[in-house]
Amino acid sequence: MLPHPTRLFPTAIVTLVLTGLSTAALAADPTPEVATAATHAGFAAQAATLEQSHMHLHHTVNCLVGPKGQEFDANEANPCQKLGDGAIPDTTDPTVKAKLTAALAKAEAGLKSNDLAVVKKAAAETQSSLK
Repeated sequence: MLPHPTRLFPTAIVTLVLTGLSTAALAADPTPEVATAATHAGFAAQAATLEQSHMHLHHTVNCLVGPKGQEFDANEANPCQKLGDGAIPDTTDPTVKAKLTAALAKAEAGLKSNDLAVVKKAAAETQSSLK
């Protein structure tokens, strides 16, 4: 004996909706990752020590590239861990992706320096380019 049609209806609707969604519709929204990266770049720009500034720049990079990114540092925290796969990989718009990649380059330049003033300047530029 078949189940009553009204018992099948909700399941059928859910199945149709889920199979009808495109991959793009299921992709993570990079907006919270970008905002978190900008916040940590701001923390880096205001840090009192080189170590603090570098730490927050690492957080910025981790949010931008995500755990599968080449630049990802698993030894540092990932404040965007539950937000997606990284702002750059989650971005589909080529113009936005280019902007985020440029911000990443600024953050990486700051990480290469051991001069606090240089690091803080790179962090401030990173934060500005993410807003």
